[in-house]
Amino acid sequence: MAVPLQQAIRVGSYVVKQHLMGRKRYPLVLMLEPLFRCNLACAGCGKIDYPAEILNQRISVADALHAAEECGAPVVSIAGGEPLLHKELPEIVEGLIKQKRFVYLCTNALLLEKKMHLYKPSPYFTWSVHLDGSKEEHDKSVCQDGVYEKAVEAIKLAKAAGFRCNINCTFFDGTSADRAASFFDDVMAMGVDGITVSPGYAYERAPDQQHFLNRRKTKQLFRDILGKGNGGKKWEFSQSSLFLDFLAGNQTYHCTPWANPTRNVFGWQRPCYLLGEGYAKTFKELMEDTKWDDYGVGNYEKCADCMVHSGFEGTAVADAIKHPLKALKVSRQGVAVTGEMAPDIPLDKQRKAEYVFSRHVEKAIEDIHAQKEALAKQRRPAAE
Repeated sequence: MAVPLQQAIRVGSYVVKQHLMGRKRYPLVLMLEPLFRCNLACAGCGKIDYPAEILNQRISVADALHAAEECGAPVVSIAGGEPLLHKELPEIVEGLIKQKRFVYLCTNALLLEKKMHLYKPSPYFTWSVHLDGSKEEHDKSVCQDGVYEKAVEAIKLAKAAGFRCNINCTFFDGTSADRAASFFDDVMAMGVDGITVSPGYAYERAPDQQHFLNRRKTKQLFRDILGKGNGGKKWEFSQSSLFLDFLAGNQTYHCTPWANPTRNVFGWQRPCYLLGEGYAKTFKELMEDTKWDDYGVGNYEKCADCMVHSGFEGTAVADAIKHPLKALKVSRQGVAVTGEMAPDIPLDKQRKAEYVFSRHVEKAIEDIHAQKEALAKQRRPAAE
């Protein structure tokens, strides 16, 4: 199974409980970014384009574990940056597993062979290796030759050592359905446990703004890809069947960004993993004070083309709980890849984009400098 039975039962029970309690908004996956520093510089990434003062910041073990407890989500996806650059990451992972959370450690795998001995195989732990297609496509995506081969070798080593191992991939404009389907065949042949897939999203600070998909292209691309794999049944996905159905244009979903809340070096990111338009000090503040209705497709210009898993997977899971027969049908029969698409959300009432990202970065740098100055003042009397 792409998702272990133990995890499926625990997460399913958690979601049912939230519905029975009548909670409109609840977290499903904590997106934990312990640092933004990376050993690659991918053209489509908006996470590494920060000043050095920000890239040098790290979330502590205590803060990471507190964030998981504060949030309460049953699953934690550790992203970045490249998480394996964080020296205390093994302690963070161990602590999250002790909390009985299912941990997905996202990595480009360049350091995986070197760092693997610091982690232990567990039903609560999965390596999530970043691969964006075949060797040529992936190395082009990450702007460095040889990365695909290193990642593939690391996957083989991880599986041989007894770890669960998924791949996560992002498809951009220009992706060939034939090559994508062949790529899925290849990774399944490697013995990976599952695939996580998402269309690319245009981070406003990403160097390459030319190759992100709009919603119509996304839907047609996934119809073309899934159609080459019996509606997707040929491959194992670590995602709900209704999310794949949504990607293929068969569901009209609004995003639920609170289902995948993000905690990074700035704090709790508003409103979601992809847009940084403010930060809350606590999870409670994030949930209660964020103007959720200001965001999402049809509400905000920046969200118009988004179909990313961090925004819509939670919606699909909630829909599966409300309509289990619909989810079961898609799971058994595969995703429909022909016929009329579901109506899309109209954009005529969306508000204009606001470009406020730099203000948060500037404020964070001011705080860092103030902390350094305060620390220096504390040390001066002792030095004198």
